[in-house]
Amino acid sequence: MSDTIFGRIASGELSADIVHEDEDLVVFRDLSPQAPTHLLVIPRKPIPTLDDAGPEDAELLGKLLLAAARVAAQEGIAETGYRTVINCNAGAGQTVFHLHLHVLGGRPLRWPPG
Repeated sequence: MSDTIFGRIASGELSADIVHEDEDLVVFRDLSPQAPTHLLVIPRKPIPTLDDAGPEDAELLGKLLLAAARVAAQEGIAETGYRTVINCNAGAGQTVFHLHLHVLGGRPLRWPPG
C-alpha cells in the first residue's frame, strides 16, 4: 500500500473515523479540523501528489470528486456550501504525501484561502 499514515488508514492498518469507504477510496474525519465539517477523501491507491497522477488515474480522480459531493450531502453541508481542496507539494501545504482531497464546510468560508 503506502508507508504514509493515509496509506495505513486505507489498508486498514490504522483506524480512523471513517464516514464512507469502497474498493477505491476511503473518507474519514480530519484529526485537526479546520471547519466544523472537515473530511479527507483518499484513494486506496498510493499516489503521492496530484502531479504523480497519470491518465490511467482519470477515473479514480473523478471518483474522489464524486465521493466528496456525496459525503458533503450526507453530512448536511451541501446546501449551504462546502469547499474541496487538494494541496499539491509542501509549498502548498501538503504534509502527507498520499493524494487527498479536503472537504470543508459547516461555517462561512472566506476567499481567498491561505
